[in-house]
Amino acid sequence: MPYVLPDWLKIIYVVFAFCSALFFGVLKSLLVGPIAALILITGNVAVILALFPTHVVWTVYTLLKTHKFDAPLKVAFLFGLPALFGLYLTLSIVGSVLVGVGYGFFTPLISSFEAFRQEDESNKFYHCIVDGTWGTIKGSCTVVRDFADICYHSYPLYLKELREIPSPNELRTLRLIHVPACIIVGLLGLIVDVPLYTAIAVIKSPYMLFKGWQRLIHDLISREGPFLETACIPIAGLTILVWPIVVIGSVILAIVSSIFIGLYGSAIVYQERSFKRGVAYVIAMVAEFDEYTNDWLYLREGSIFPKPKYRKKRVSHSPDVSVGGSRSSDSKHVHPMQAPGVMVMPTLSSSRSVREVIREVKMVQVWGNLMQSAEIVGKELLDSNVINPGELYDWLNAKKGNESAIIGTGLPCYSFFQNLLRSIKVGSEGLVLNDGLEITHLNRPQDRLLEWFFHPILVIKEQIRVIQLSEGEIRYIEKVILFGTDSQRMQSWDNGSFVPEDTLRAAQIQGISRRLIGLTRGASKLPTYRRKYRQVIKNLIIYCMARDGTMRSMSTRTVASV
Repeated sequence: MPYVLPDWLKIIYVVFAFCSALFFGVLKSLLVGPIAALILITGNVAVILALFPTHVVWTVYTLLKTHKFDAPLKVAFLFGLPALFGLYLTLSIVGSVLVGVGYGFFTPLISSFEAFRQEDESNKFYHCIVDGTWGTIKGSCTVVRDFADICYHSYPLYLKELREIPSPNELRTLRLIHVPACIIVGLLGLIVDVPLYTAIAVIKSPYMLFKGWQRLIHDLISREGPFLETACIPIAGLTILVWPIVVIGSVILAIVSSIFIGLYGSAIVYQERSFKRGVAYVIAMVAEFDEYTNDWLYLREGSIFPKPKYRKKRVSHSPDVSVGGSRSSDSKHVHPMQAPGVMVMPTLSSSRSVREVIREVKMVQVWGNLMQSAEIVGKELLDSNVINPGELYDWLNAKKGNESAIIGTGLPCYSFFQNLLRSIKVGSEGLVLNDGLEITHLNRPQDRLLEWFFHPILVIKEQIRVIQLSEGEIRYIEKVILFGTDSQRMQSWDNGSFVPEDTLRAAQIQGISRRLIGLTRGASKLPTYRRKYRQVIKNLIIYCMARDGTMRSMSTRTVASV
């Protein structure tokens, strides 16, 4: 029978662990924080300023070339671009400074407390001292690299897709009479929403502060939520200390959000073709924000501000992404610190233990599995001579706009299609990845980026399952998503595909192919994707060199340095 420590020894251990983690965490923050913050701030600001002229040129060129907007709407955007670019410069530089300082100083501190979640008792204090030092510096370099990828690759890719939209596709028009109304409502949104959002957030921040402390202390005394396991008490204690910083961050985020919410009034004028409804939106957003914060902080229901209707027809949307709204029927079971949106608060629900939260699938696991799957599929296609090493080199070394579509889009899309087929075959309700990991609504990562893709993925999977593709039709989809519009490559690959003669069936298959390619292109714009996928291509090149007997240490170093 294992020996159980008495309660007084547990208390001494927890106090000692907390004090040790706090001491070493603060020490590491003071030593490592300035270096990591300087790298992140300098790197991001350098990327912003270096690419800013290019971003201006790309944006103006795309606006002039796209077929999505008519001439008056293009003129309106051109007049609004200077303000938008000024806002972009201001917020991106200020955001880089805040992120740099926060990441550089808090990552080493949190790493010291995270060390006490280690199962190996003998290494906890070692990790408390070491974790968050060199890793924080490397992490700041990674953040700069990912941000550069977004600015240099993802944004131009989005603009390229906007330019390539065909002419008949939903031309958005604007009557010149609405241009002054859009400008006036946009300015009115800034004048009204920003001060009122700021006032509401500042007035309610003390209540948020003491309400959070009250709940955390209650959980500490009753051993609920983050205090359920002894090993997690130190980091939960850190949450009590840094809760004022969380409150300040929520207020700042509310103020920044109000700028974009106010400016969106111009879009309401354009969508509804009504100056009156644009003004109604500006007023209603204040009431929605007030009502939203009241609901999540358990204050009185409703709002003292008027809430006029600004839509002719109510737009259906998911409650997860709404700006505000009334409390749901089960909101009394929701922890007051789980509020999403503008008043961001950490999830500290007492209904689940920390160990249960840790068992959730993490975003890093999803990325890792998807990249591993792409690498495995890539090796199979290389062995079958469907793709060749030259295409891998071309994609890895290509300049912007000249990357191989087969490697950049076709290969990951083909790999993802295999994951969908595997999930359908085993009868999964979610998505089964390459190593057998199953992602469902119950264990999916609570990540907003994944949230945008998870539901469409399940919809496509269900569509594929319902139409019951034959083996030949599956092979045809594989051709289409791998080679895209390269008809010569499609004809040269004899994989037993079958083109359906039925027009409706062919349209369904083409629609599925387009949606798969669209999802893959959307995912390729996400942070960290390009860095991870480049490593997959490097691994495939090394695999080709080893397979063909041309592996040389110099060649390997050359590939690794690209």
